[in-house]
Amino acid sequence: MMLTPQLVGRAENAHRPVLDRILAGTGTSRDQWVALTLTASAGGTVDRRTLAGHLTDALKVDAGTAEAAIAGLTGAGLLADDPDARVGLTGAGRAHHARIRSAVDDVVARVYGDIPAADLATAGRVLALVTERLNALR
Repeated sequence: MMLTPQLVGRAENAHRPVLDRILAGTGTSRDQWVALTLTASAGGTVDRRTLAGHLTDALKVDAGTAEAAIAGLTGAGLLADDPDARVGLTGAGRAHHARIRSAVDDVVARVYGDIPAADLATAGRVLALVTERLNALR
């Protein structure tokens, strides 16, 4: 099977409803989930502008949409602002992220678990290169 834009799109479209099901009832939107994940991946705190920039890049959204996701998380008490223009996960934010992350990890293990590591590594490299090249065209 040949890797094509249609195949990549179908894979993304198959992931989305699964994530939406996981997020349903959590009070967390997809944009907010990505913001929580980016913050957790940065060690739990990140410069607010940097986080907004990463969100706009990762989700291909405008700055207002990225800022709304961050504001929603701070309003819900999952992220907190500090005096140095950084945002950080609160205790509730860490617990919330961990609950959702666990559900996502369970799905990933079921779907990706029996695929050989070398195949996943190759697919990851190819998709990263395609993403980099497409981002350069923007």
